[in-house]
Amino acid sequence: MSAARRPRGDLWFDKESLCKIDPMVTTLPQTLANLAPTRRSILLLLKKAGSARAEELAGSLGLTVSALRQHLSALAADGLVGHEQVRSGPGRPKHLFHLTPAAEGYFPKFHAELTNELLAYVEAEDPELLDRLFTRRRQRRIEGARERLAGRDLRARVEELTAILDGDGYLADWVEVGEGRYRIVEHNCAILGVAMRYGQACSSELDFIRAVLPDAEVERVSHIVHGARMCAYEVRAA
Repeated sequence: MSAARRPRGDLWFDKESLCKIDPMVTTLPQTLANLAPTRRSILLLLKKAGSARAEELAGSLGLTVSALRQHLSALAADGLVGHEQVRSGPGRPKHLFHLTPAAEGYFPKFHAELTNELLAYVEAEDPELLDRLFTRRRQRRIEGARERLAGRDLRARVEELTAILDGDGYLADWVEVGEGRYRIVEHNCAILGVAMRYGQACSSELDFIRAVLPDAEVERVSHIVHGARMCAYEVRAA
């Protein structure tokens, strides 16, 4: 399996081996940009990995375990990081660190409460208009993406599409999983509040990706709304 992006330092694979983690190449939400660089990188790593040991985080960031634990302690004191003990055989249990619900506020969600309120008014007045709104949003995204993807082969289009999704706040990565096969991963759902209430948001996302990769088969293989920690899309050359 080849990595989608050039490694920076000692990176490690998450549990599902979907992609390598590089906190330096992601478009940063303003809330994250305001954090100290090392603590910001820790949050990004944990967001993508789901959970990790201090030794793994330290290796990824080129820090000593002792220094890394000081940052984890500060993040825990701020209510952003928690941990659990996991036993996997004889010996001392492992401490796995993870983000707390409060840390999710550092990743964009785009005013879900207000958006849902306004969409509810639209749905009450005209359910068909609600569907047309999602259709128009999808079409606008398709038109913008097609301009950026034009003239590229499938691999290059997957890379550029991932950059578009990352810029939209989805904390996206991609990886090549075989000849003519790719996986796009969204570690954050920028419209989660809307997606939890309106299924059109999720179906529109899948339709968007299929529309801008018309010569490929696209299947969603992981879904945040259904309890996964990421949305992932399998892309295969048709």
